[in-house]
Amino acid sequence: MPEPETTPTDWSAAAAALRPDPRPWIGGRRVEVDTGRGFRSENPATGATVAELPCCGAADIEAAVRSARTAFESGAWSQLSPRERGRKVRAFAEQVRAHAQELALLDTLEMGMPIANALGDMQEAGGHVEAIAEMADKLLDEVIPNDPSAWVLNIREPHGVVGAITPWNFPAYIGISKVLPALAVGNSVVLKPSEIASLSCLKLGELAAAAGIPDGVFNIVPGLGGEAGAALALHKDVDVLTFTGSTATGRRLLEFSGQSNMKRLILECGGKSPQIVFPDVADLDRIAEAIVGGITFNTGQVCVAGSRLLVHRSIADALVARVVERARAVEPGDPLQESTGFGPLASRGQLERVRSHVAAATEQGAAMLLDGTPASAGGACFWSPTVFADVTPGMRVAQEEIFGPVLSVMTFDSEDEAVSIANGTIYGLTATVWTADLGRALRLARRISAGAVTIGADPTGGRVDATTGAFEPHRQSGLGVEGGLGGLRSFTRLKSVTFKP
Repeated sequence: MPEPETTPTDWSAAAAALRPDPRPWIGGRRVEVDTGRGFRSENPATGATVAELPCCGAADIEAAVRSARTAFESGAWSQLSPRERGRKVRAFAEQVRAHAQELALLDTLEMGMPIANALGDMQEAGGHVEAIAEMADKLLDEVIPNDPSAWVLNIREPHGVVGAITPWNFPAYIGISKVLPALAVGNSVVLKPSEIASLSCLKLGELAAAAGIPDGVFNIVPGLGGEAGAALALHKDVDVLTFTGSTATGRRLLEFSGQSNMKRLILECGGKSPQIVFPDVADLDRIAEAIVGGITFNTGQVCVAGSRLLVHRSIADALVARVVERARAVEPGDPLQESTGFGPLASRGQLERVRSHVAAATEQGAAMLLDGTPASAGGACFWSPTVFADVTPGMRVAQEEIFGPVLSVMTFDSEDEAVSIANGTIYGLTATVWTADLGRALRLARRISAGAVTIGADPTGGRVDATTGAFEPHRQSGLGVEGGLGGLRSFTRLKSVTFKP
């Protein structure tokens, strides 16, 4: 078992001593590439350069896909028993835990996640990978009852080469959660991480090698989405593409699938998740705390963030006052300090996106109860919690994913009206219902168009462990199953085998 890192007492000093390797990982090693161009990774808390990365393109993607295909066809990984693959996946979990501090620090430097949150992310990632290892040998084949003179088997087999394109908001965690289910069932993988935050994902190649995953099975190529990402999505030897990111990019990937080889897609795209609060709840203070925590965690840069607060008119004033009070107390800080819980937005582009949406909300008549506009941004990308009331369902702030700490408050008078507002966007990722009425909760869970619905009379705090739960987005929030055994099945194809003695 690898030795865990020693926890730094000074994360700024640890950051200064860090020497991340920006080169792609192909065929089980770092490779030199001569693209003639590069791109900068910037620290959004300071504007300083974290690293210069090579701008890989179609030729580098071709090399990575070829490496993945060769490894798959060799059988060194794809033909291992599920239990043996599970052992090596478990060894990967040990590597993640042993290098959790380096992975967390890279994510903090590149996209501004507070170091305490990033460390928690890596602890959770280790547990997630262990759960995948436990499930690796649980995808059981079936014997189908048929004519007594024949046997029909349904068996599952890996697709072959899986392409993965991951976002910047949880770089290492989502990279791990995309790649490991595909590997666990025998596929080879080519990962293209976000250009905003690539370094922790590039480190995963070394951890896979240390865990005993054969050369070529896992490859990582940095680059711009319009070049390296498009080349991966259009590649005719990629069998499956899994993606987390915007709905606009998801639509484009659907086009690329049709233009290339009709590769299967697993897409988790945008969200505009409602939090619906009924007047029978017992503790408005705790619910307000949960609502603010949901919209400020990771600076609101979470696809499942509850960015629309739908509250019954009879308790709206009381709940919103509590929400504003708690949101006002959330202050940004240096993400390299363990006491910081709220950091910057991930990039200047994201800062301008939030600024534009806030301006549009004001222009369309929403009432700003809490202004998060930074007094002076400089080279940093800080934006504090922002709360709007008097929001109508048709406003942009109620319809479009902002990906920042911006909360829109709407009121309702009836259950039917709450459902109508909740379902009144193009998205259907998640939803939360606060009620003490079990019958109402179950009705809404069925009526709301969302891949995952959370119900509670009062918040419990913290994150729910969804490792064993599978879900599929609705509407333009994506398609395909992720999580649990269902998520592993997504990376296999079903084959029928008939025996006629």
